[in-house]
Amino acid sequence: MQYNVGMYGGSFDPLHIGHIDMIIKAAAMCKKLYIVLSFSRKRDSVPMEIRYRWIKNSFKHMDNIEIILLEDNANSKDEYDKGSSCGTRIANDNVNTNIIDSGIDSYFYWEQGRDYVLETIGSPIDVVFCGSDYKGTNRYEELYKCEVIYVDRDIVSVSSTKIRSNPFKYWDYIPKICRSYYTKKILIIGGESTGKTTLTQNLALHYNTNFLEEVGREVCENAGAEELMVVEDFYEILLRHKTKELEVIKDSNKLLFIDTDALTTKFYINFLLDKNKNNGKALADAIANINTFDLIFFLEPTVKFVQDGTRSEVIKEDREKYSIQIKKLFEEHGLDFISVTGDYEERYTSVINKIKECYNI
Repeated sequence: MQYNVGMYGGSFDPLHIGHIDMIIKAAAMCKKLYIVLSFSRKRDSVPMEIRYRWIKNSFKHMDNIEIILLEDNANSKDEYDKGSSCGTRIANDNVNTNIIDSGIDSYFYWEQGRDYVLETIGSPIDVVFCGSDYKGTNRYEELYKCEVIYVDRDIVSVSSTKIRSNPFKYWDYIPKICRSYYTKKILIIGGESTGKTTLTQNLALHYNTNFLEEVGREVCENAGAEELMVVEDFYEILLRHKTKELEVIKDSNKLLFIDTDALTTKFYINFLLDKNKNNGKALADAIANINTFDLIFFLEPTVKFVQDGTRSEVIKEDREKYSIQIKKLFEEHGLDFISVTGDYEERYTSVINKIKECYNI
């Protein structure tokens, strides 16, 4: 059956393949389908702006879908369901949104939400799509006075609540567009010739995911040698590394392994440059301040130093001293790290064991 106007509402916190399946089917049944994205700054786990783009970009190929934003100030889902008071509506030129304050009237949030949705749409709703958990309540029938189609949630045995509790357990139910939000970023750092690059790549192989290689090696080779690098080389390293991270994480599988970061680059700015270093260090600090990592592993200089033609003989002579300098930069930024010692096999095994301890994968 073809309906003129349909509505499907939810918090989509997060969006999952059950939602996507229902939206596809509902859109096929309606000339116009409105997705009502309910959100609350007080209780949502994923910011509305992120959820909005998940839905928008998932269905940008379907012209008959439009998103309406509906905000409330309830402290809990239970409060939202049981009551509230006066509401205040706000709209802007880009999106439709409604802010509803808390109070005491029975189902006030629901009723004010309905009024705002109908006012925004500007025409009667012919059909509402909702989860089967509302079947028998007559909630939507009473509010919208239209046909209600219930979605059997057993068809896709997942819920947003389950995903929030353990995203990795329900990874296959999370759409690709949403996965980067839950991907854990694991940073591998240390002094020169401590096996960072090899370990990063081996861990990515082990977990069937991506790694972010350091940019510094390529830039250094282009310069000819470490001692010939200028501050602009470090601008390039810092900016390219951050940009690549934003791209690589989109296609990662639960984990993203990162070789080196802005603070390590700051160490090299200070170590290699005699002049014009302050701007480079300022940029390194700025990027470090926006970087986030879920685990940081520091590789101690307990393996043999290997000279590959780009490494410093000065650092080779006192590896412990320069390792301490790198650690100090992380400590100054309030970043905790896990020291990793032993040979290459012991390092590989200990990192895997720690990841399993933290994320059960």
